[in-house]
Amino acid sequence: MSDLMCAATLVVARHGDAAYVESRFSDEGGSLTAEGRSQARALADLVSSRRVAHVWTSDTSRAVQTAEIVAARLSLGVTVTPALREVDIGGLRGQEFSIDAIHAVTDRWFEGDLEARFAGGESGAEVVGRYRAVLEQIVDQHRGETVLVVSHQTAGGIALPSLAQNVTPSYAEHHLLENGASAELVADNDTWHLTRWGDRQLG
Repeated sequence: MSDLMCAATLVVARHGDAAYVESRFSDEGGSLTAEGRSQARALADLVSSRRVAHVWTSDTSRAVQTAEIVAARLSLGVTVTPALREVDIGGLRGQEFSIDAIHAVTDRWFEGDLEARFAGGESGAEVVGRYRAVLEQIVDQHRGETVLVVSHQTAGGIALPSLAQNVTPSYAEHHLLENGASAELVADNDTWHLTRWGDRQLG
């Protein structure tokens, strides 16, 4: 079987713990804390035996820092792309941070209403579409290989289960990935299958 026909395995990780200067919603990327750097090193140890071919990451600083720590420990290249960013919250930017304001939209996504959107920002369907496009690009470039993808909690949490045939978004909502934790998505032709979510093996 040629590489073009082989499955690709994506280890999709949430970035490490980060600290932020802003107390309001903003595009500030944050900077890894000491704990976040430790989580990134632990992520590198987790995948060290997997013969990872490359690291892809969101262009947000907390994700890039996580990816670079892993890449340095494993001597890998890094590709940075805005397509792996967290959800665009639109009109909430500049307002005081409120988890309730986020959940007012994302709870509807995890319940199956992907048409719900942040005013001036993204709908769940748009987040899934954005991630589908970039993950398909990654898969096409890495047939027969394992790659690490550094992403974000909400965007990854809604996109991965929506793309996979064996897990629903509500599962991700009730099993949130901690900072530095990861899931594994196997892409074989047009079939997407989650084989692991955090420390849980999936059928």
